[in-house]
Amino acid sequence: MSVAGFEDIVESSLAQYLSLSAKIGGDVAQHAQFVKAAFDAQLRYVTLATEIAQPAQAKQMELLQPTSTQISAVQDYREKHRSSPFFNHLSAISESIPALGWVCVAMKPGPLVKEMNDAGQFYTNRVLKEWKEKDATHVEWARAWIQTLTELQAYIKQYHTTGLVWSGKGAAPAGGAPPPPPPGGMPPPPPPLDLNALKLDSAAGDDRSALFAQINQGADITKNLKKVTGEMQTHKNPSLRTGPAPFKTPASSSSGATSFGAAPPAKEPVFTRDGKKWLIEYQKNNSGLLVDNAEMNNVVYMFRCEGSTLTVKGKVNNIVLDSCKKCSLLFDSVVASVEFVNCQSVQMQVLGSVPTVSIDKTDGCQMYLSKDSLGVEIVSSKSSEMNILLPEESGDYTELALPEQYKTFINGKTLKTVCVDSLG
Repeated sequence: MSVAGFEDIVESSLAQYLSLSAKIGGDVAQHAQFVKAAFDAQLRYVTLATEIAQPAQAKQMELLQPTSTQISAVQDYREKHRSSPFFNHLSAISESIPALGWVCVAMKPGPLVKEMNDAGQFYTNRVLKEWKEKDATHVEWARAWIQTLTELQAYIKQYHTTGLVWSGKGAAPAGGAPPPPPPGGMPPPPPPLDLNALKLDSAAGDDRSALFAQINQGADITKNLKKVTGEMQTHKNPSLRTGPAPFKTPASSSSGATSFGAAPPAKEPVFTRDGKKWLIEYQKNNSGLLVDNAEMNNVVYMFRCEGSTLTVKGKVNNIVLDSCKKCSLLFDSVVASVEFVNCQSVQMQVLGSVPTVSIDKTDGCQMYLSKDSLGVEIVSSKSSEMNILLPEESGDYTELALPEQYKTFINGKTLKTVCVDSLG
């Protein structure tokens, strides 16, 4: 039943996603092949769990290697195709494909799938917004992928509520992950059981007789036991209380199984211009990053940088900081928006104007505004420690905190939500 339930997902919502990906074509179709391979690898793993007993942790990691390889392939494809016109499509899948790591979560793996589904929603919303009026195929594509992960969460809740169930009795295969099942039919049934082989021999019968004879001794069975003296008791002999430290289980990662193997090696820093897009990636402790001679239709994309400062001169269309840590942004003006996604401890300062600032899944964001940017709209979600600093005539700044806590009332058939002021 567990295998059949997973096959239902593959044959329904996942099949629809693959069909729509092929219809869209290009990078989306190629990317979908890696996704299909990842689900096929997981189907073989779930099938194996119904055939063997739970193996040791090291063996589980070995058996999970095919799934891990395909997840890495999905994410690497997105990294290598940042200039793709379907970059939002690739990002939606890349951000949420770690949901297949639920098989490594010991207790309640279902919430991991929902968390990964929410992580990809930022990009699926972009796909819906961009293609809603252009091509309904892309809208159906985004909904099919969301439905795939939704069905995966329901499947886990039904069959593997407290972790992957190992219901088999056999031993793990010696050669790592099992090969794909053959295309033929069911294997032939095993030979009939030889009941004569199960009879106990005389030696085993003698051992059992001796065992029952010892048990029937009654009170005499304890006469050979060694008496525990006061010197052997820990409450009377303090020297016995010292010993090795108790065993502690290693802390498991809250992200479930985003990666089954070791951490990826550090990548080379990138600072390049690709058509209308400026790409700044993997910069570390670099305070001299400068985008100059930019045009109004240019987009600046800063990805996985740490401890660095980016200065953008002139007016550009959009600036995005994605997965950056302890970075600063100084810019003149933007036409559309400045976006912070998956960042930690970042700050920005605008010298001219900025119509919109978007903050998503970011912890710690300081925004220094200018007099020309006081009409800015700030959209935030799943973020914390956000502060706006307003300029004063004296040149100083007034710091205001964005609300993070809300209170909701039922108003007839609608909801009314208000901010809760800090009491600190």
